[in-house]
Amino acid sequence: MTPFKLLLLSFLALTMELAHAGPKIQHWQSSSGARVFFVENHTLPILDLQVDFAAGTAYEPVGRAGVASLTRALIDLGVAGIDETQIASRLADVGARLSGGVDMDRASVVLRTLSMADKRGPALDVLRAILSTPQFAAAVLDREKARTVAALKEALTRPDTLASRAFWSAMYGSHPYGSYATPESVSGLERADVAAFHAANYTAPRATVAIVGDLERAQAEALADELTAALPSAPAMRGVAAPTLPAASEHRIAHPALQAHLLLGLPALKRGDPDFFPLAVGNYSLGGGGFVSRLMKEVRDQRGLAYSVHSYFHPLAQLGPFQIGLQTKKAQANEALKLTRAVLSNFLEQGPSEVELQAAKENLVGSFPLRLDSNRKILDSVAMIGFYELPLDYLDLYPENIARVTAAEVKAAFSRHVRPEHLVTVVVAAE
Repeated sequence: MTPFKLLLLSFLALTMELAHAGPKIQHWQSSSGARVFFVENHTLPILDLQVDFAAGTAYEPVGRAGVASLTRALIDLGVAGIDETQIASRLADVGARLSGGVDMDRASVVLRTLSMADKRGPALDVLRAILSTPQFAAAVLDREKARTVAALKEALTRPDTLASRAFWSAMYGSHPYGSYATPESVSGLERADVAAFHAANYTAPRATVAIVGDLERAQAEALADELTAALPSAPAMRGVAAPTLPAASEHRIAHPALQAHLLLGLPALKRGDPDFFPLAVGNYSLGGGGFVSRLMKEVRDQRGLAYSVHSYFHPLAQLGPFQIGLQTKKAQANEALKLTRAVLSNFLEQGPSEVELQAAKENLVGSFPLRLDSNRKILDSVAMIGFYELPLDYLDLYPENIARVTAAEVKAAFSRHVRPEHLVTVVVAAE
């Protein structure tokens, strides 16, 4: 038996061992109608929770761009009977920490607290109030609007922001994924807009609760019921519509920056697509594997046209983008763009070599345990699985699904999802 075959057998054996390494995810529906996902872990006296609502920017009403982010910013800045200073004080008193954010699909509220009853109780009381009784005080609203407008105006002077906005707009057009807030749209938002968005989207049927940490199942059930009991039970609205694929196009934007910013891509992948695994393996070889990827070797190492170049897939509820990005000297932008397109075309035509394929699979499987080595990382994965309704054994089978990918499957998946006739290119600050 050749050394290569021995290595392959050893790799597959390791893969099968890791295939059972994922945390056990328990799932049920709360009495309010929210979906709950729970991983019991008594290693540390820590409890991590994430409540996701289908309340991302894709759900903003026409003409109200920015309301999703503003709503999320305001919900923990004042609730019934407690102002933002008191919220911060109560959480600090028990060592709890609140975070969260907004993306295209979801708005998230995340709490980390000690699991002892005298610590988690007050922290959960605050979280419950944040979810169900935000006040959207006029003074706080005006302050956050002014802060957001100032940040947007500053961001819109930067070439990376201009490139990103032009890229998403070119990919998605009038689809909600192509919409973005402007200083003008945020300035026009009123309290009624925020309150209406909250009432329509922060509801129990649109909520997913992920719980990871030091609780028993019965305690987790009671916690989820208490957290979501006061949420409105309005029926879930329709999800985000599928986007129309764009025609291939190139967009150039003048800017005085010293470096040109290049983005190439198209809407390509939604969560739950079985092609995710061959695309993940192939992308590692193309541009997601750092210094071992083709793009890095060709564009940086051999030509010196960029310090860094990357590619990735960003799956969403509907087709999220495949993207290649790099920065280069203004005078080299056209050369770098031509080479990047050539590398992509070659990869689409040939797929990965066996050496590239094996290296990608070994890295993705070998690094997989590091994605689950803390409560917070497990929470991130469980929340994603719950929100996007992926199989509960997704983490268990991830290494196995990666390991079984073939070069032919990578090539076929790329041909289905990365089609040059839909490839959008944006160049900012080229000569």
